[in-house]
Amino acid sequence: MKVPQRNLPMKPRSNDRTRMILGLELAIILPAAALVILSALHLKSIYQNQEVEAAIQRDFTHVLAISEKQINQKMYELADDVRSQFPGPAAACAPALDKLLAQFPYIAHVFTYDPEHGYVFRSQFGRMKDPGFRDEMDDWNHMMDTWMPLEYKESIDEIESMEKRGYRYHIFPNWAPRGDKKMYQPVDMFIIRDQQGRKALAGIAFDADFIKDRFLPEMLEGVLARNMAEASSEKNPAVIMVHTKSDPAPLAASSGWDGGVPEVERNMEGALPALTMAIKLRGTTLATLGQHFIRTSFLTLGVLTFLLGCGIVFTHRNVAKEMALARLKSDFVSNVSHELRTPLSLIRLYAETLEMGRLPNVDKQKEYYRIIRKESERLSALINNILDFSRIEAGRKEYDLRETDMRELVHTTLDSYRYQIEQNGFAFEEKIAEDVPSLRVDREAVSRSLLNLVNNALKYSQDRKYIGVNLYRSNGAVKLEVVDHGIGIAPEEQAKIFEKFYRVGDPLVHNTKGSGLGLSLVRHIVEAHGGEVSVDSAPGEGSKFTISLPVNSAGTIPASVA
Repeated sequence: MKVPQRNLPMKPRSNDRTRMILGLELAIILPAAALVILSALHLKSIYQNQEVEAAIQRDFTHVLAISEKQINQKMYELADDVRSQFPGPAAACAPALDKLLAQFPYIAHVFTYDPEHGYVFRSQFGRMKDPGFRDEMDDWNHMMDTWMPLEYKESIDEIESMEKRGYRYHIFPNWAPRGDKKMYQPVDMFIIRDQQGRKALAGIAFDADFIKDRFLPEMLEGVLARNMAEASSEKNPAVIMVHTKSDPAPLAASSGWDGGVPEVERNMEGALPALTMAIKLRGTTLATLGQHFIRTSFLTLGVLTFLLGCGIVFTHRNVAKEMALARLKSDFVSNVSHELRTPLSLIRLYAETLEMGRLPNVDKQKEYYRIIRKESERLSALINNILDFSRIEAGRKEYDLRETDMRELVHTTLDSYRYQIEQNGFAFEEKIAEDVPSLRVDREAVSRSLLNLVNNALKYSQDRKYIGVNLYRSNGAVKLEVVDHGIGIAPEEQAKIFEKFYRVGDPLVHNTKGSGLGLSLVRHIVEAHGGEVSVDSAPGEGSKFTISLPVNSAGTIPASVA
């Protein structure tokens, strides 16, 4: 039983230790607390100013602007393809326009007018079976036939003025009838010229069904894929739709549009006037997203604060433990110095007495020689323990494992220590079973482990002086027990006594000197042999230390184990 002395620290040392721990903790706590408080205030400011929503709205506005530009560019390309194939003023007859319509099926109507050749209007022939399309054609034809002669001169002047400013078309929306509803239909008007400089007013009306069912949905999907990588997430992707300025219901929308109120809208200009683009997040709102961001941020900050607190507690415990270990090491030096001084003083005293010839009695001389020898052995054991501990700490401790008769080893070790046991007034009992097999062990290390356990029993037994050593085989292991009837060990101390320098707090052992290394060395030796050491004890009831070495695995351990 390892019961080293526990000295109460002096008050100045305690104050120095407290100041050091507080200094280390404040060095961590103050910056960490400042960081946590500033982060919390920043998050609160973000929440109050709705900065998260504003940032996403800016992204959405930017996306809508880029998307509108891309859609306009595509519409202009479609119109340019038709315009490039448009016949000149003199050739713009019905067959030529029918051929143009057949080449570009996304155009519903084309027309041309100049005072010399008059008004020519043609529609997609394949759509004539659709009653709604026929109504659209009749309505459009009547309107253009009436309007063209009246507005020709003003329209030519206006388009030429727009061309000078860089505009290619005069574009306006038409509302094509479909029963009791009106469909959006962009119309592009432009001037056609021939080599003789003659002019004619021409126009193309896009197919309203093409714009609604194909062009806008495909373009909305495309611009989302290109422009929304940073403005939405996989969980809540952005969705976009287009509606007319007079009707908030979607004219066309990207896949996943789930209704609701758009977060950001933009009136379209250029190729698709009278339309509005709208964007939102699917399944949520920016306000909800902002609140989720703030909650998540505060939760993350709380978790980090908790982890920081745990780190501070852990640091406090480690620093306190290291300082306690430093104090124990200081006590260890003091105890070892005392342990060394006692046998050296006795050896010197008896040696000087013998040297001066003051003992004529031969029996007395032999007794002095025996005392010198025993104290030398005690001194050697202490020094060996210290050297072993030093090697273990440096990672250089090695064990020389050889096939060893455990019965003979235990008996020889105890026999060499029997005199000291009996001189201290102990009743000694040795039980060695006959079926104990040989094991591959380090003979010196196992012997030292046994002597350390016996020496503990000698030190910490008071009135009931008994030591029992048992060696037997049990459940595939060889067990070596050292039993005493000493002061015992409290249950809460038993898990700690195998730690280096540890000393239990029993006041009965305050006056007992020790290095605090014995049981730590026993555990290291036993574990290096693939075994384990345990203790069964109760205060006032004595202790039983058990070393268990495996039989099967012992033979497989290398001859030298670090």
